[in-house]
Amino acid sequence: MSIFEAVLLGAVQGLTEFLPVSSSGHLAVLKHLFGRGDVPLLFDVLLHISTLGVVIIVFRARLGGIIGSIFRLLARRERLEPDVENLRIVWLGLSATVVTGVLGVTVAGFEPGRYPKLVGLLFLVTAGILLFTRVAHGSRGYREMGGGRALLAGFAQGLGVFPGISRAGITISAGLLSGVARQQAAEFSFLISIPAILGALLLTLREAGDLSAAVPAPSLAAGLVTSFVVGLLSLKLLLRLVRGGRLYLFALYLIPLGILTLVFT
Repeated sequence: MSIFEAVLLGAVQGLTEFLPVSSSGHLAVLKHLFGRGDVPLLFDVLLHISTLGVVIIVFRARLGGIIGSIFRLLARRERLEPDVENLRIVWLGLSATVVTGVLGVTVAGFEPGRYPKLVGLLFLVTAGILLFTRVAHGSRGYREMGGGRALLAGFAQGLGVFPGISRAGITISAGLLSGVARQQAAEFSFLISIPAILGALLLTLREAGDLSAAVPAPSLAAGLVTSFVVGLLSLKLLLRLVRGGRLYLFALYLIPLGILTLVFT
């Protein structure tokens, strides 16, 4: 893989990881068009790790609060007012992660990215889901968000393993359509992505040897840096659009993209 190809794939990953258009779907189609089917899944996961750094930076205040709340709980110190919400997020996140893990392991050997037409069909599925968010007007915060909604978010995130299904899009949509407020739906979607991405990394580390043979170190480094920089910009854009209730607009991009993928791959 050339540095140009790695930079292009990194830019696409950074842009589409946070915008609800399926980063894995875009990477699968591009690798097909480049004739890069030999590149192992670990390359995609490492690009996800790069954009995971963006999540940590953008949500650093919430993550710091959660770590502090866990420390006070374990140290049996006096709890602060934010601890109630932070510890509830931990419980909700663990519930969602279990469901995601079970579903992810179940379909891990399927490798749907090898079937571009399936990716095109799933682009259209994501578009349909996003269109429904136009009528979603949730108001529930974390304290009103029950375990059932967390399990739904975990199941939705598990479906994001299929290229063409946007992980961010489907998990945020699941929250919005189940009555969760926009800010909490978006934040929770990215908080539960942290253990999911780390788990995917563990599952694909065995491909490290294949990766070094297919992607030279300079190309890999260029892809990771590009993914991080572009991802930082796209996440800020997404959060602004979610707060404005305009998530559905991305369906206008996914519908023609899905049709074109079905026709030309």
